[in-house]
Amino acid sequence: MDRTERFYKIQALLKRTRGVTMRELQGTLDVSRSTLCRDLDYLRDRLGVPIVWNPKLQVYRIDGEAYGEHQELPGVWFSEREIYALLAMMSLIDQLEPAGLLAPRIAPLKARLNQLLEDGTGSAKEAVRRIRILPIGQRSVDSELFQTMVDALIHRKRLNIRHLGRRTSQVTERDVSPQRLVYYRDNWYLDAFCHLRDNLRSFALDAIEFAVSSDKPAVSVDELTLKAFFEDSYGIFNGKPDKVAKLKFTPFRSQWVSREIWHPQQTGQYLADGSYQLELPYRMDTELLREILKEGSEVEVLAPESLRQQVARCIVLAEKLYGG
Repeated sequence: MDRTERFYKIQALLKRTRGVTMRELQGTLDVSRSTLCRDLDYLRDRLGVPIVWNPKLQVYRIDGEAYGEHQELPGVWFSEREIYALLAMMSLIDQLEPAGLLAPRIAPLKARLNQLLEDGTGSAKEAVRRIRILPIGQRSVDSELFQTMVDALIHRKRLNIRHLGRRTSQVTERDVSPQRLVYYRDNWYLDAFCHLRDNLRSFALDAIEFAVSSDKPAVSVDELTLKAFFEDSYGIFNGKPDKVAKLKFTPFRSQWVSREIWHPQQTGQYLADGSYQLELPYRMDTELLREILKEGSEVEVLAPESLRQQVARCIVLAEKLYGG
């Protein structure tokens, strides 16, 4: 149960006429005493909820006269993730075609999202107006192609696709068994078992020029295998990691990088000079190399040597391009 749901439940429990004991709160919410105390303190001190303790009955309750019988939680109390999730969903709904088949059915959901935003911020209108979500680097995907992908994925059918390999500029036809669609860094990817390569592969949807569903049943790969192949190494260019990148960021850039998540299994530490050393597993260096080059002179690759040399070659080529 997340914090938002706990706040709603705590408020409902505290509105009981006689109040509620600490034991009852813990039993209903299934949280530790320390977590519950923090929640009560936050509601009282940050959100102004008049929670009072009755020592005679040994219960907490809300002072109805000070709070008002029907008043909801005041102020902005949604977390960063909760506000982001609500605004992202509302933004996606707004992109639906007004005359589309889904639009009328989605209207009640949109109204509910607006109400949730209103409850959690005090003004849904101002929140939508003042808080913006700006996708960067989105690449368009043909809607019919996307529907074909989803249909084959759900009904477990193979796909015949024509795929552009950007590195070689070659187009190949192949049969694939779709496993899942992934939305990563504002773009869609298809994780699939490729029957041409006899292995798992990830395909950017915008690089798929054609797709048609087959009558052949798709091969299903178990979740543990998918996780090991697609999620254990850095970024979308995945596979079982066989290298660890060690990156040293300048003290200035460390202020940001030390708070960033580059990989779920990353480790990091501040060094004596104020720089920050980040270590993360990876297999293919395509995406990692791009991220390193974005950092310019703010980062140095310490290991492995092969990655360090790759970066050095890119810098030499850039220097030639700019007449260095």
